[in-house]
Amino acid sequence: MSEQVVKGMTSAERRTTLGLAGVYGFRMLGLFLILPVFALFAQDLPGSTPFLTGLAIGIYGLTQALLQIPFGMLSDRIGRKPVILGGLVLFALGSAVAASAGDIHWIIIGRALQGSGAVAAAIMALAADLTREEQRTKIMASIGMTIGASFMLAMIIGPTLDAWVGVPGIFWITAALALIGMALIAWVVPTPRVSRVHRDAEPVPALFGRVLRNPDLLRLDWGIFSLHFILTSLFLAVPLQLKAVGVAPADHALVYLPVMILAIVGMVPFVIMAEKGGRMKPVFLGAIATLAVALTLLWRLGNQFWPLVAGVAIFFVAFNLLEATLPSLVSKTAPAEAKGTAMGVYSTSQFAGAFVGGALGGWVHQQWGVMAVFLLGAGAALLWLLAAAGMRRPGQYSSELLHLDAAQAADADGLASALQAVPGVVEVVVVAEEGVAYLKVERKVFERDRVDAILAARA
Repeated sequence: MSEQVVKGMTSAERRTTLGLAGVYGFRMLGLFLILPVFALFAQDLPGSTPFLTGLAIGIYGLTQALLQIPFGMLSDRIGRKPVILGGLVLFALGSAVAASAGDIHWIIIGRALQGSGAVAAAIMALAADLTREEQRTKIMASIGMTIGASFMLAMIIGPTLDAWVGVPGIFWITAALALIGMALIAWVVPTPRVSRVHRDAEPVPALFGRVLRNPDLLRLDWGIFSLHFILTSLFLAVPLQLKAVGVAPADHALVYLPVMILAIVGMVPFVIMAEKGGRMKPVFLGAIATLAVALTLLWRLGNQFWPLVAGVAIFFVAFNLLEATLPSLVSKTAPAEAKGTAMGVYSTSQFAGAFVGGALGGWVHQQWGVMAVFLLGAGAALLWLLAAAGMRRPGQYSSELLHLDAAQAADADGLASALQAVPGVVEVVVVAEEGVAYLKVERKVFERDRVDAILAARA
């Protein structure tokens, strides 16, 4: 194997990245496409109320939250690809049910079926099966980035698709995207020779207690719950208000396009300040406060065009910044061998937030009117700010995974003590039965050469 291949991705890893990012991205695009258009569409649906509209938007999050960890664990038993293909079948079936629905109740059933195809954990586990540890962070990040890209694309093309084919047509497109995802799994993504549990990439039941007792991780879980609670409820109100201030539904994309561009450009300097400048906590808290300010602006002045657009733009700058920094904070905060478990709980919290945001946002709209939904979001942001204020200053940490031979694993305690003494090593967990050591390290002072020397001496 050439030096270039050793340092970079192999062809199989590139296929894995492109294929799984495509599956993840198409699936999330299908879920997001209705966000900017459904509240308007639902007004004319038989049996529709604001509460049922919110339930239809958010209920996918309930089935996702309930099933994604169990499906990930099932993939450890019966294989990754069967679980992912089965989940995509459920997703396609739910899309078809929603596309064929004649009333709001059948759309709710369809959206719940869409969410029941909860394959995120299985996709991450498959990615771990097919990649080397030194490439895994890059590959996981590439797959994770498709969430943000899918969301932004959905905001821009959703209103245009609605004008062309209507919301039922969007659901049919979503079903087609699921079929494309199945083709990618079957014919593009390689099949792993061996599947095993990867503590750095997937949930491990024995570690749930440790993760759920960590107050800093719980704050971050509450954060992603709150962020997607606010996001889902926001789209019960923004499309209606854009129409109310005179923007035709087909032209909503003309508002979302510059807003999304500004959101990307606006967050970049703050991400650099947080990650490179070591100012993660103040930037993080500032972004949450900005959410509250944007939502308060929408509550007070969202019945006027320019304040409405300004409030949405400010919101999405802060939203994108928080969406980018929260997973990084979870990775830095999680115990060395429990990163996959921490991310599993985090993802479950995200989907639960989408469900509660849709249901509660719809109920608030029904009881007190559309502008009250913005006030609900501002209150949720302030509660989050209070919870996040107590977080410890996050360290500049990253993870290392070491493969051990039988001799190295035989003296797990001695090896752990030796590795713990290496400068820059914050935490060490040696799992002898799996033949691996999980390290949390402070990258600036970490001495990898010392680690290699310790392993060589014990080989």
